[in-house]
Amino acid sequence: MVRILSDADVASVLEIESLLPVVRDAFVKQGRGDVERPDRPHFPVGAGLAGDAPLGTGLVMPAYIHGAAHYATKLVGVHGGNADRGLPTVNAQIALTDAETGRPAAFVAGTRITNARTGCIGGLAAADLAAATPIQLAVIGAGTQARWQARCIAAATDVESIRVYSPSDSKLECAAELESELGVPTTPVESADEAVADATVVVTATTATSPVFSGESLQSGTLVIAVGAYSAEMRELDRETFARADETFGDVPEEVAEIGDVRATDLDADDFVPLSDVFEGWDGRSSDSEIVVVESVGSAVLDAAASEFVFERASEAGTGEEVEL
Repeated sequence: MVRILSDADVASVLEIESLLPVVRDAFVKQGRGDVERPDRPHFPVGAGLAGDAPLGTGLVMPAYIHGAAHYATKLVGVHGGNADRGLPTVNAQIALTDAETGRPAAFVAGTRITNARTGCIGGLAAADLAAATPIQLAVIGAGTQARWQARCIAAATDVESIRVYSPSDSKLECAAELESELGVPTTPVESADEAVADATVVVTATTATSPVFSGESLQSGTLVIAVGAYSAEMRELDRETFARADETFGDVPEEVAEIGDVRATDLDADDFVPLSDVFEGWDGRSSDSEIVVVESVGSAVLDAAASEFVFERASEAGTGEEVEL
């Protein structure tokens, strides 16, 4: 029997506070090499449907954590045009397979899991690398992932205020939603540099192809968490941000080196300390005045950990529908 979990099923068993240590442990195991994480192909899709240009990007993300009961394969679609359709930019499904027998175990709505585990990256990074609390948070982007970043950082740390910038009016709705949900004063602002000024933590969660703020706007001690770029064409941070950074971390340094943020600089994979080293206590911020950058491209290892966590909770609660394939 295969358990089918809808987005509503996932939402009923997924709690940020409980997911944060799951994601942290997955990072540690990834850093120690106790995982299988094949290359994740990504490819343009939709060409020929409405002209010759592709309409989005497809990704396949498999992973297995040693000792886990299941391995995971995530299928992802990233379609920037979905914002105009009232649909999420990122959509995902996750197949869980029994690691002992190879039998299918679950098919899980993966968009919320993707958003939550990515948000946890920001939350964990802020908890370990922010110079001080309470945090003055700047969020560049006002979509689904921007909101999850704010939620998870607020769950992992003490956030005193939030400023949100997006070039669209979505910043108004985003700010109102976050203030209502988190009980933290949240202000939509008219420029990215206004959001960044005096912020202690800056999060970028966009699909941009050019820098979204000026590195000159960063104050000493700022932590920058960039989660939007995942390909050579995508870019959120400028050269000045890296020039001013005292420490640079990456969730998957060899993949971080290939995104637009880094390709526009003289840095390579060796210049990024694995984020898992921070969670092991081997590396981190040296002083409160340092500017620290964390680049995240995402890892299927986190999807495997988060989806098994959701599956186990759902199975215990009898949530979802069981079908025979």
